[in-house]
Amino acid sequence: MGMSMEEEASSSSLSMEDNKVNIDIDMDKRIVDATEVRVLDETETAINAIEKVEDPKVGMLFDSVNELVGFYKMYGQEKGFGVSIRTSKKGSDGKLRYVTIACSHMGKHRIRSSNPLKLRPQSKTDCKAKLSVVLCPDGKWMVNSMILDHNHGLNPDKVRFYRCHRTSQLSVKRMLEKDDIDSTRVNKSSNPFGLEIGGHEHLRFLEKDCRDYTSTVKYLQFRPGDAAAMQSYFLKMKLDNSAFFYSMDFGDDAQLRNVFWVDARSRAAFKEFGDVVAFDTTYLINKYVLPFAPFIGVNHHGQQALLGCALISSEDTRTFTWLFETWLASISGCPPSAMITAEDRALKNATEMVFPSARHRWCLSHIMKKLPEKLKGYKQYESIKICMQNVVYDSISKGEFEESWGRLIENYNLESSEWLLWLYEERHRWVPAFVKDTFWAGMSTTKRNDSMRTFFDGHVNSKTTLKQFTELYEIVLAKKVENEYNEECSSFNSCLPCITPYEMEKQFQSAYTTAKFKEFQQELIGKIYCNSFSCKESASISEYAVGEDVSTGESHRRVTFNVLFNQDTNEVNCDCCLFEFRGILCRHQIVVLHQRAIYRAPNKYILPRWSKAVRRRHTRVQISYDKRSQTPEALRFEKTCNAFHELADMAGNSEERWEKVAGMVNQLHEEMKGGGCLRKQ
Repeated sequence: MGMSMEEEASSSSLSMEDNKVNIDIDMDKRIVDATEVRVLDETETAINAIEKVEDPKVGMLFDSVNELVGFYKMYGQEKGFGVSIRTSKKGSDGKLRYVTIACSHMGKHRIRSSNPLKLRPQSKTDCKAKLSVVLCPDGKWMVNSMILDHNHGLNPDKVRFYRCHRTSQLSVKRMLEKDDIDSTRVNKSSNPFGLEIGGHEHLRFLEKDCRDYTSTVKYLQFRPGDAAAMQSYFLKMKLDNSAFFYSMDFGDDAQLRNVFWVDARSRAAFKEFGDVVAFDTTYLINKYVLPFAPFIGVNHHGQQALLGCALISSEDTRTFTWLFETWLASISGCPPSAMITAEDRALKNATEMVFPSARHRWCLSHIMKKLPEKLKGYKQYESIKICMQNVVYDSISKGEFEESWGRLIENYNLESSEWLLWLYEERHRWVPAFVKDTFWAGMSTTKRNDSMRTFFDGHVNSKTTLKQFTELYEIVLAKKVENEYNEECSSFNSCLPCITPYEMEKQFQSAYTTAKFKEFQQELIGKIYCNSFSCKESASISEYAVGEDVSTGESHRRVTFNVLFNQDTNEVNCDCCLFEFRGILCRHQIVVLHQRAIYRAPNKYILPRWSKAVRRRHTRVQISYDKRSQTPEALRFEKTCNAFHELADMAGNSEERWEKVAGMVNQLHEEMKGGGCLRKQ
């Protein structure tokens, strides 16, 4: 039975840092099971039996909010009603001070569907029953007010149908795991439990809960041939190149839970392009048969570069933490500067734990694709969707976004949407106006087609098995390498003609790859929509106001950007932050530089990241899926790397040995490179 938007809101989660408590009352991890009433042996017949619970009273004390939730759940079970966290409030010191826990029928029902033939059942009766508690100076929680009377019927016999009262025992979960591996249907799995205890009315879980649990069983499910294909591939890659890295995560019962691997070329590519990395969970979100999750970077041509692969059995914090830590080990402990992931609490937790210094952003397209799922129940959904898109994509500054977002929430009465509240609280992770001050290497844009594209698009579909994937894997990688070679050849042997007589355009033409030079040309063309109309001078800083005609949907508007010019260094900074965001000089900066009669860009704005002249290390790594890599140069490169690895192992045993090796390496640097020096760390 579907839930209304308000029911979802009433079952939202509540996080309390000061008490390290996660209140989660449903199986969907949105409400937590608090204190269990009793630990029931699986041979007991009355699974839903509970002890007598005293009625709540003003002045009752609890050691924690969890204890309060457990008490009110037991009381609700005995009387026959559901429970949910209703409100919480922090004090001026930021600590949680007030919590209200209420009957799940609290609140007024709202009909949000525009189709009268598709209305959802409503359970809200505006019930006033609740307990309000306040934090005391001694750390106890005290009931300071309460309402015990309900305005709806109470039925203890039907209490198991409330989400907050549905639980399953460890023995049940173990049997479900076994049945899932044996491909037993869930409705058959749940029947024996009902028979064992004398009927389904004694169960404390529903068939839906069984399906929900089996969908999160924490083991990889192999089909015939899958395990052998994976093992064969790993052995082959390790023999081809000793720099191939893989790791397997097993449970306590030796069942395989997660797998990670990364080949030698991808490890070398990280050193070139690992500043910004996207962790792509598209295959998980879209429920592919293959539980595949790759790490993706962007090369100097703007193409995707594979930086690691994983097969994961769960989408929880533990799994993502293991995976991120394993990937970090494979890249010599050097974390990326910025990470892009889907909007997910578990991913957020794992990223903050493993990459605390990385700027973490959510993929904007993943968020916008959730609009139908999260907001379809509102009558004015189509208008809400268009308005939200305009607010997100067209807000130039943080202040403009916050003002427009406030009007959106107020105009459409969206205050009860927990999802929108969560998004607003985390706006610094996904709103273009809040993330544009960080370099994202072109992997994230402010356009409406923003997407973290999947690396294996066109090769992997929702039916692809692991065995099929291992056969396709090298074919896909070989094609990506071929595309990079083609772009490399194009940038080296040809160039786009300049469209202006400006020296700056010729400068970028000779320095950048073709793809990145195109992006600069677009900014140069965009200069015609701009003009500088005011300037404030100070000792060394000049402040310019640059106006631009900006397209917003089907209309245009005049937007003013502030540009600061440093007369001492010729540095120019614009609050549109395109250079910080994409590494491309923006049209507003170009306007000011030309106005100052500076026709060559300062060296700061010519990034080696996009250079076509830099020799990339990953192109010299010998790989089995690209025969062109097996050149004499690549072979010499691999032999040299292996020799230095062995030397490093021997030199690491003593300071004296290391000093000797460092001296010899310094001498080699001077002979081969002309003055390079290896300094002792």
